[in-house]
Amino acid sequence: MRAIVTVIGKDRVGIIANVCALLAKHGVNILDISQTVMQEYFTMIMLVDKPEDGVAFDELSRLLDEAGREQGLSIRIQREDIFNAMHRI
Repeated sequence: MRAIVTVIGKDRVGIIANVCALLAKHGVNILDISQTVMQEYFTMIMLVDKPEDGVAFDELSRLLDEAGREQGLSIRIQREDIFNAMHRI
């Protein structure tokens, strides 16, 4: 299943590494990634592919949220089809 992961927070060393390590630990493949720093704020959006037989989507969402809170970031995951439906004109 494809999904969109967003990360927002104060820029610091290791944000990409930490998020990618958590995704890799659960077999989630990163298909595309874009990141930028706007003044002191870090923003990243990733298109990922979560294996159907891997960790449950709700559990992955909880793990990302928890990791974000620990790091002072907002980390969210949303199913690609839901994301596309929400952003359709």
